[in-house]
Order: sequence, then structure tokens, then C-alpha cells
Amino acid sequence: METACAIALGSNLGDSEQTIETALAQLDQIDGMRLGLRSQLYKTAPVGPPQPDYINACAIFHTTLSPEQVLQVLLLTETRCGRVRRERWGPRTLDLDLLLYSDRVMDTPSLTLPHPRMHERAFVLMPLAEVAPELPHPIRQQTIKELLMQVDISGVYPLVA
Repeated sequence: METACAIALGSNLGDSEQTIETALAQLDQIDGMRLGLRSQLYKTAPVGPPQPDYINACAIFHTTLSPEQVLQVLLLTETRCGRVRRERWGPRTLDLDLLLYSDRVMDTPSLTLPHPRMHERAFVLMPLAEVAPELPHPIRQQTIKELLMQVDISGVYPLVA
């Protein structure tokens, strides 16, 4: 049975736009993963140590994989795109986060659903609201559009090519 999941993509090292496009294409080629809607790209001021601006996007995938399997696919895709984990919130070639997996709520040592900070992050909510504004947050009982109205969106801009 297919389940919809929401994935956030971000990059601020190398050719970030191309890295995100490559990641989306790679994920769409995985057995059990099918790209549905995807947002445009957004330029975002960084959070954390001084570093370049980010390019962010969100996508809805339809999957037959479990949440843990999706997470493993995301981690492998990050590695294939040159991700090296050095410092928390530091610069990266690719960051993939599993935001939502249908209405699943879980908290394990390796995975928390929904993503524990997504409701605070304009750089996640803005592109996610573009593709799934009425999607409900399973804990907060608000839609993505409603959550977006509660955060400061300054510093998040659609990337105009």
C-alpha cells in the first residue's frame, strides 16, 4: 500500500540547485519511491554558524517503504551527493529530512515523526505549503498553511532563475 510522505531538501555547498535536482531524480528511481509534487526552489538565510545561504525545497513522495526504510534511502542519497557530517547545523552539500509519513507519529532513537522542529522552520513550511497547504500536522492538529502563518518568513525567498 502506498503512503504519502513529505521530504525537505536543502543544500548550501557546491551547485546546490543541481544537487537538489539530482537528489529528487535519484529518489524517484528508488523501488518503492515515486515523486508526486515538488516545490520550487527557495533561497534561505542559514541557521547556525556563519555559512552560505541555503537552497531549499520540499517534495511529496508516494512510497511503499516503511518510515525507517525511507530514512535509510535519504541517508544513502545524502552520502551519494557528497554529504559529510561535521558539525550540527553546519554547511552541507545535501540535507534530506523526512518531515511527515502520512499521519504517523513515532519517536525512536533514529527517527521522530513528524519532524520535531518542522513547525518552527519557515524554510520547511514555505515550500511544503506550496505543495501541500492542507496537509495536517498529526500532533499540532493544524494544516501546513496554518503553521506557516505562525512563523517569521523573512529570509526565505523563491529562487528566481
